Amino acid sequence: MPTEPLLVAEHLRLSFGATTALEDASVAVHAGEVLALMGPSGSGKSTLLHCLGGILHPDAGRVTYAGRDLTAMHDSERSALRRSELGFVFQFGQLVPELTCLENVALPLRLNGASRRAAHRSASAWLERLEVLDVAAKRPGQVSGGQGQRVAVARALVTRPRVVFADEPTGALDSLNGERVMQLFVAAARETGAAVVLVTHEARVAAYSDREAVVRDGRVRTVEYAR
Repeated sequence: MPTEPLLVAEHLRLSFGATTALEDASVAVHAGEVLALMGPSGSGKSTLLHCLGGILHPDAGRVTYAGRDLTAMHDSERSALRRSELGFVFQFGQLVPELTCLENVALPLRLNGASRRAAHRSASAWLERLEVLDVAAKRPGQVSGGQGQRVAVARALVTRPRVVFADEPTGALDSLNGERVMQLFVAAARETGAAVVLVTHEARVAAYSDREAVVRDGRVRTVEYAR
């Protein structure tokens, strides 16, 4: 691994009312690696992922990305960064139901100022790479869960982000579809050089990672190389 990590969380603390979600949580992510955040439900792993991705702002501590302090940025700066350099895949895809699958994948490019033609061309290429070009004209409600999640992965990667955050990306899928989504997701991310931060409680999903970080009671307890 390179000596300088791309993304670093240092001593994060975050509470929701009386509930402490993170307490002195620290972790580093290197360029091009797949890091799995593991732990039981309620351990704080999803909260940590959302802080790393600039979605949540910690009460204390800081997150730095490529030498920039995410926690010191204005909301508009973090939003612009998420549109251009960070990608997100969620458990239930969170595709826009009114748009076709092609339009969903093209959406980040359109928000970044790309023309409709250029955005749709790139979106088509990513749908083909994720083996779901045949659903391009369908809306999310017309495709299977596995197909929808591949579309969500294509949307996350279409801007060629430096880091992709995936929160239980196979949690709503059966084992067969989950395996195929992870195979395609990790292969595509490695092709582009993107780092992946993956939240999961499943060992078979974590097996796709280079390193595993165990989160318990809001703290990162151990970080080790996956076997």
